[in-house]
Amino acid sequence: MNRIDVKRRNVVDHRKKQFADPSYKETQYPHRLSFYSTPPTADITLEQFEQWAIDRLRILAELEACSFRNKSPAETALHMKPLLDKYLPLDASSSGHSQLHAQRQKDHYSHFILRLAFASTEDLRRRFNRVETMLFRLRFQADDSRERAAFVRTLNLDWEPVSEDEKRELSLQLATTIGFGYGKRAQQVMDEDWCKVDWMRVPDLIEGRKVYVKGGKAYVPGREQQSMVLNAFTKRLEQALEQIAGALPRLDEDDRLTPILNHLSKNFIAPDSSYTGSGAAIEGAEISARNIDNLSQHFPMCMNHLHRSLRRDAHLKHFGRLQYTLFLKGIGLNLEEALAFWRSSFNKVTDDTFNKEYRYNVRHSYGDVGGDSNRRSGGYSPYSCQRILTERAPGPGEAHGCPYRHFSLENLTTLLRASGVTDRAVLHGVKEDTESQKFHMACNRVFEHVHKTELKRAKDDGVMTAAQLETIVHPNEYFKRSYLLKNMDKQKEQGDVKMEG
Repeated sequence: MNRIDVKRRNVVDHRKKQFADPSYKETQYPHRLSFYSTPPTADITLEQFEQWAIDRLRILAELEACSFRNKSPAETALHMKPLLDKYLPLDASSSGHSQLHAQRQKDHYSHFILRLAFASTEDLRRRFNRVETMLFRLRFQADDSRERAAFVRTLNLDWEPVSEDEKRELSLQLATTIGFGYGKRAQQVMDEDWCKVDWMRVPDLIEGRKVYVKGGKAYVPGREQQSMVLNAFTKRLEQALEQIAGALPRLDEDDRLTPILNHLSKNFIAPDSSYTGSGAAIEGAEISARNIDNLSQHFPMCMNHLHRSLRRDAHLKHFGRLQYTLFLKGIGLNLEEALAFWRSSFNKVTDDTFNKEYRYNVRHSYGDVGGDSNRRSGGYSPYSCQRILTERAPGPGEAHGCPYRHFSLENLTTLLRASGVTDRAVLHGVKEDTESQKFHMACNRVFEHVHKTELKRAKDDGVMTAAQLETIVHPNEYFKRSYLLKNMDKQKEQGDVKMEG
């Protein structure tokens, strides 16, 4: 019997248990938190497989964007709450919510699906581990203290619980310890759920004077155990991802899953960043070759610079043309208008030269020519901020890339001033952002300055919530939000002022 036959037999046996055996039980979820130690086994539909993964990806992408914007833990928690409630709710056991099992099942499955999607390369594994740890930390901090303590006790972490007698002795010692944060009152010590570990395992807590050290052991109060739990979560997930990476080739047996997983991994930065041609056009906006100059007021600096360079030189080199073509495709410029735009912009070349050297590349970007896969997919997708930041840097005479990353401070300041950003505080903030390599934050800072009047009005009128107006991680999202904000009255008349971040 070959491997596929064994696999099919196991699936049949599992389904018999699931539907015929009255003693069969689905995976139980006694705790809100999870280390995802056991893979799921019950059947779900392909639609659930994809949608659950996309919903989780929305959350992870937004958490990563929060880190790009240097949000504090409190700001991140506040920003993420409505998104978590919408896409990945996970209520406490004490809430008595009727959908607890369904919530936890979705959380369980979506985590393992994304493990498969992001285990293929070291970079994807590292990023996935980082944002999953951020999500776990967010939930760990928000969890009910009793439920959290009960969950931690199930982890079999290599630490010893501190008995009541030891806590009484500890409380007497700490009550007289000068400068120790937890020695103020003996009752505080008795109320804490303490543990003890080898002191070498918690150097950060020792450095911060947050533990009591005695006899080579560090006594860690419950509120400081988060550090050790997070380290254990990260380490276990790292090991699990490496194991999955070795098993990925076997997934080729199921050609239904591979395209979904590939799509998920390619859209890690922003699940909503698959802007495609006319489908991305804003209703009522004139997206045409003759109107690009007017629309450029809504472009982010990367595309603003490309447009200025094109108008100045009547030419862009290959990577600049590709980046700009895909951006224009993403705002809704169709192929016919794109060809008209590029032909009129390259006004120093003949028709014959344009047709021979440039026309095909534009058509290929739109999926009008090329292989079958290129045509089926509709060509290339517009570049996200992360792709622009990490792919080929511009060389001499090239205009592509991200100005916040690839420009000198002097050239960036000149571009910003030419674009109407002259406020000294904003320019100083951009300088600090770029020096700290917080390029997304610099771009968002400029967006908020340029649209400060419209943003205030939108929030005051309740047209757009604060969560819907933050964290731009895609040039096309920048354009869309800018256009809608600047044309709020027109969009209100059309009933179309609606945007999700």
